[in-house]
Amino acid sequence: MIERPNRAGIIAALDTQSPEQAEAWAEALAPHIGCVKLGLEFFVANGPQAVARIARHRPLFLDLKFHDIPNTVAGAVRSACALRPAMLTIHASGGAPMIEAARRAAEEAGADRPAILAVTVLTSTSPATLSETGVAGGPAQQVLRLARLALDAGADGLVCAPPEVALIRAAHGASPLLVVPGVRPAGSARGDQTRVATPAETAAAGADWLVIGRPITTAADPASAAAAIAAELAA
Repeated sequence: MIERPNRAGIIAALDTQSPEQAEAWAEALAPHIGCVKLGLEFFVANGPQAVARIARHRPLFLDLKFHDIPNTVAGAVRSACALRPAMLTIHASGGAPMIEAARRAAEEAGADRPAILAVTVLTSTSPATLSETGVAGGPAQQVLRLARLALDAGADGLVCAPPEVALIRAAHGASPLLVVPGVRPAGSARGDQTRVATPAETAAAGADWLVIGRPITTAADPASAAAAIAAELAA
């Protein structure tokens, strides 16, 4: 399983359907990042063989957000382990039996198993969106509720938005691995993210890994953009 970085590390989100583009990014960014993230867009377009090709460059964060009945999720985790991901996502809202099944399936891979990360509330989700789905109390309350459920059920860590990092650390200490999307360098467009912070702010709150996509991949020079973020984190 992946080791916790000494300071917050960068996961580059390679959100594209093109294997050629993803590999070019992975090669250029490798000196400045700790992991590459491939998600549903890439996986559905290209399948596992293309994922394995990109994962040769840096450790893989496979962000497929499994959410189904426990038996189906366990089978999906077993299949995903063939790609040797360092981290793998499931939805915390799938409930304790699903999370437990995912953890048991991952453990079948032995010492090289992926860290099972439970996604709490998506960074694009606003209080209004939660209310529309019947969840009262806002994102922070729901994140803490799901964090407790997921960690008690055996998840290795959590995926949360920047504003919830300090809340989770206060509630659960240093143990959970926290992987945080919605990170935007100062001056970057928010895009479809509603709960964001800068890399330095997110790291200071206690994040282990920062997931950063468009601020890097849409830059004129992605490698320079990644290097600048790495320098900000090292300062």
